[in-house]
Amino acid sequence: MSDTIRADVVVVGGGAAGLAAAVALARSRRSVVVIDAGQPRNAAAAEAHNILGQEGVAPTELLARGRTEATAYGARIVSGVATGASGAVDEFVIEVDDGRMHVSARRVILATGLVDDLPDVPGVEAAWGRTVLHCPFCHGWEVRDQRIAVLGRNENAIHQVILFRQLSDDVTLFLHEAPEPSDEQWEQLAALNVRVVTPRVERLLVDGTSVRAVAIEGGKTFEMDAVVVAPVFLARTELFEALGGVPLATPFGQQITIDLRGQTAVPGVWAAGNVSDLSAMVVASATAGLMAGAAIHGDLAMTDLALTVKERREPFSAAREAENCERILGDRRHGL
Repeated sequence: MSDTIRADVVVVGGGAAGLAAAVALARSRRSVVVIDAGQPRNAAAAEAHNILGQEGVAPTELLARGRTEATAYGARIVSGVATGASGAVDEFVIEVDDGRMHVSARRVILATGLVDDLPDVPGVEAAWGRTVLHCPFCHGWEVRDQRIAVLGRNENAIHQVILFRQLSDDVTLFLHEAPEPSDEQWEQLAALNVRVVTPRVERLLVDGTSVRAVAIEGGKTFEMDAVVVAPVFLARTELFEALGGVPLATPFGQQITIDLRGQTAVPGVWAAGNVSDLSAMVVASATAGLMAGAAIHGDLAMTDLALTVKERREPFSAAREAENCERILGDRRHGL
């Protein structure tokens, strides 16, 4: 027999978005369960950046602090993978670990994040999050003034070159799978003094998590210190689809569509973080989680208030009905 936990809100995902939502809800005295698979997207990175007041904090440490804060207000953290979702408003059920546990909740927040689909080039995965990166804001400062390679995968390669060229004078574009630059783009690359290598990349030469060189077809190698790649962002939308939702396909990957407060098209279901914003960094994800938590608290408050008003009215309605019946009977007795 599996255990069943009941709560006002179940949050699927224990990253910045999910924990921020849990804190907001728990501080409003809502019962909250967070299902956390323990697989944060930024686990491979040594530091998280652009977090005001906590610059350079280790991602694992940041989440540990978030869990401590959430549980201090009464939220419950369940370790496991959400493997199924069913139900509707006030009666949602999230399955954990293929039925080991079920969480029944009135509302759902999907903070399930995304998976980075990396280029299929040997060496990329080994150095991912350290010297193989994709975001100039998250980790660009750490590779400033170094020899940076941009591994072309799609039309986004030129955009990455422009941003990383601000960080280093030594940037090389390896076209690999990217389309041939337009005449205007060739002119831009020349103006930026960016070298362009056209043969496909065969592999990255990596020492542990440190890039040493890029090898292209034909055997030639180029010594490099960092490699910029363009992942395809695959939001974890399986639970959303199980609840009847349809994800949105974008040029950069699929995601869940939400309104300004995080509500999806499925009644009772909210989403926050990378599952609904592929470009969201840590602070933006936490903000989205906070807003979703606040919105759900408001939604539940109004729902509960309407029920309380209805229950309050019913005794008075019954009393008035009894009075009317008594009056009618009295009138009949008096021939009126």
